[in-house]
Amino acid sequence: MSAGGSPLRVALADGVLGLTLDRPEKRNALDAGLIEALHAALDRADLDADVRVVVLRGAGRDFCAGADLDELLASADLEPARNEASALRLGTLFTRIRSLPKPVLAGVRGRALAGGAGLVTACDLAVAGEGARIGYPEIQRGFVPAMVLTLLQRATGEKTALDLALTGRVLTATEAREAGLLARVVADEALEREVSTLAGALAGSSPSAMALTKQLFYRLDGCPLDEGIALGARVNALARQTPDFRAAIGRFLKK
Repeated sequence: MSAGGSPLRVALADGVLGLTLDRPEKRNALDAGLIEALHAALDRADLDADVRVVVLRGAGRDFCAGADLDELLASADLEPARNEASALRLGTLFTRIRSLPKPVLAGVRGRALAGGAGLVTACDLAVAGEGARIGYPEIQRGFVPAMVLTLLQRATGEKTALDLALTGRVLTATEAREAGLLARVVADEALEREVSTLAGALAGSSPSAMALTKQLFYRLDGCPLDEGIALGARVNALARQTPDFRAAIGRFLKK
C-alpha cells in the first residue's frame, strides 16, 4: 500500500493518469476503500483537463483477484438492501469507466479474476502480458458473477459468456484475446512498454474526437442499423464543428 495509506496510487504525467491498485498483499482485491478511491480518481480524470488518458494497473504480481473475501464473507450477515447498495457501488464503477469521455486502458499482469476481470472488461482497451490469466470463477465459490455478467456478455457473446460464468474456468491471455476480452497480448517483459506507448499515442490524439468516438461506440450497442447510421451522422456533423477538426484538417492540407 502507498505511503499515505491509500489503496490506490495515483500519478499524472504527460496527460496520462496512472491508477495502480495497491494492495499487493491481498492480490489487489477490491474492498470498499479501494472502490471509493477508484471512484474519486475517475471523478478527477473527468474534471482535470490535463488528463487525456487513464491507465489502470495492479501492484505486485497480479492485476486484481476480485472482491476482498474477508469483506465479502462478513457481508453475509448484513441486510439485503445494504449488500445491494454495496454491489451497485462496484457496478457503477464499471459504468463510470464507460461514461468517462477519456479512454481508460488496462495493463494486465498476472491474475485478473471475478471483479478484477470485470474491471479489465469495463476498460475501453486492455493489454495483457502473455502470462496473465483472466476469468470469472465466482461459481466455484458458491457465488454469482452478477456485477460483471452484463459486461462479459457484451464483450464475448452469449454462448462464450455463459460458458465462462457457469464453469468458472480461467483463460490464458491468448484465450482471453480470442474471446474478445483483450485488445492485445505481448510478452510479459514488454507489457509496460506496450502500455506506455499506447497510452502516449492516445494522449496525443484529439480529445474531442476521442470523446465523441467513445460515446458513439457505446451508444451503438444494440442499436438498429438505421438508428446507428443516423446517430453517426449527427456525431459526424458535431465533430466538424470542433477546433481540433479544423486544426487537423488545416495541417493536413498544408502538407
